[in-house]
Amino acid sequence: MSEHAGTHAFTFRRYRDGDHAPPPWQEQIFTAGASHKCPVYVHRTSPCQGACPSGQDIRGWLAAVRGLDKPADGMSWQEVAFRRMTAANPFPAVMGRVCPAPCEDACNRNEIEDHVGINAVEHFIGDWALANNIAFPPPDTETGQRVAVVGGGPAGLSAAYHLRRRGHAVTIFDDHAALGGMMRYGIPGYRTPRDVLDGEIARILAMGIEPRLSTRIGRDVSMEDLKRGFDAIFWALGTHSGRRLPVPGADAANCITGVEFLRAFNEGQLDAVAHRVVVVGGGDTSIDVASVARRLGHITQSHAKDHPDQSVLGNTAHDVATTARREGATVVLTSLFPVDQMTAAAQEIADAHAEGVEIRAGIMPLEVLKDADGRACALRMCQCTMDGMRPIPIADTEFEIPCDLVVSAIGQSGDLEGLAGLDDGRGFIKADRSLAVPGRPGEFTGGDIVRPHLLTTAIGHGRIAAESIHRFLRGEEQGRRPRVDVVHFDMIDRLAAAGLAPEPAPGPIRGTADSDFAVHNYEDRAAHEIIPHEALFLGHFATVPRNERTHRSVGGAVLGDFGERLVPLAAEQAVAEAKRCMSCGLCMECDSCMIYCPQDAIARVPQAERAPGRYVETDYTKCVGCHICRDVCPSGYIQMGLGE
Repeated sequence: MSEHAGTHAFTFRRYRDGDHAPPPWQEQIFTAGASHKCPVYVHRTSPCQGACPSGQDIRGWLAAVRGLDKPADGMSWQEVAFRRMTAANPFPAVMGRVCPAPCEDACNRNEIEDHVGINAVEHFIGDWALANNIAFPPPDTETGQRVAVVGGGPAGLSAAYHLRRRGHAVTIFDDHAALGGMMRYGIPGYRTPRDVLDGEIARILAMGIEPRLSTRIGRDVSMEDLKRGFDAIFWALGTHSGRRLPVPGADAANCITGVEFLRAFNEGQLDAVAHRVVVVGGGDTSIDVASVARRLGHITQSHAKDHPDQSVLGNTAHDVATTARREGATVVLTSLFPVDQMTAAAQEIADAHAEGVEIRAGIMPLEVLKDADGRACALRMCQCTMDGMRPIPIADTEFEIPCDLVVSAIGQSGDLEGLAGLDDGRGFIKADRSLAVPGRPGEFTGGDIVRPHLLTTAIGHGRIAAESIHRFLRGEEQGRRPRVDVVHFDMIDRLAAAGLAPEPAPGPIRGTADSDFAVHNYEDRAAHEIIPHEALFLGHFATVPRNERTHRSVGGAVLGDFGERLVPLAAEQAVAEAKRCMSCGLCMECDSCMIYCPQDAIARVPQAERAPGRYVETDYTKCVGCHICRDVCPSGYIQMGLGE
């Protein structure tokens, strides 16, 4: 012990000499001790948003649905939620149907009973906005600068939307007859109804965006003309070239790719398949191919022109009288990985199995066997194990699957013909963290042409690229992207919108407790931190079953059934589901901290001064740092230590 210990008192001691047992718990509530630490309200990103590739403020729009975040101008809660979610993603009705919802996997509510049905609520809001003709507002100002978006899929349309919001003139070039990319040509209509997709695309174009369809850069418009006519370019080409099976015999005419199959179906060229179809894959594309094949069925009388591969190649489609006589196709889907490790969504796998698709997992193709006409008649396979992404064949396990059509859904790449200098050698385009193309100033890229992934990932790329293009056009440095790269709730913006913005700082001052130029006892760490479930008081939440959408089961009677399978929630169900959100990382206005504070140091902010996250405040002249408010905070919004 220091020689000065007897003359200097400790600034803080939780226990005194002789303390050996805690007081009764009732007394502990009021004499829980004191500390030098006082509460600060720390905003962190919720894990659902952190896991959302498009970067939606999910917690924010769920707060609007549940009535926690009320608009000041009388706008309906549905529109408030729509405006919040489309700050990141302009396709809520589409993505509410087809997104595999990584947000739900990350939801902290999984630690209680079940995740919040985020996708289902998004589905409801998206459909409501279409039914009520909710439009995007035009930009406040025009910058006079022009951006070319090459590719009208999810990445290109997202970028066009976000660029137009900033006042830039945007032209979309697409070599298809309609916009939508893989949302239109890669996903069947019973998953993305075309009226829904068309409605959400039309809403984006109505902002003043020019589409130029059936126009290919490098063929109809040269790259040089494109660069001369625009101030920046966003390459969003997608991956419309499927990968063929890397085995002998895969050059047979009736061996096609999943991309070719789905494009032909979605363009109306394919209305029946062969009797025995083998789909090689394991991801979402392979599930779509197999499910479409079961719905189409095969014709009982066929001719050479009726082969599905002929329809895929754009040749004569089936005669109506003949195709009326059809039966269910036998469809086998094979996967290198076991079923529980397949990359397709679990619900889609279950649906495919229920609809009569035979799923054979843990097997690999070895050779396409051909008949005397050179057409595939069987696929020779064997069992395998996986070494990472590399299949290892198991000896003496070979077998054959008879087939009339083989569809390879094992990967995709871009078609970069005529686009000199963009191909990285693998059929993709390289990009840096800001989605700029290295060595090509003013050119940016995103979506599957950078990294094939989810539709929502491509939408997020469009948002990030639009921010980067905007900085480029303003002559600003790109800087580093935030660690948590999403559309964040901004306390200062929300206060300003309510006329409650802090006063300008007056300069150097000692102490801010009585001033109006600071948001007191608040810290924003959302760009750097995602709040874990350990930081929440989960005991606050009762077990509440999830409000689930009705999932129409087609079962084995799938032939000719192209109706939508998902039935959206009703309004009251959507509200009830949103109320299950735990508002992780932001105040949920439950009053617990105020109720349990033994010092009466916490009080509600006056009604006229409230905004999301500014519901209670702490009087530091009363606070003794007992930590009780932090311990009972359900959402983990309170941290002790004034920012430690």
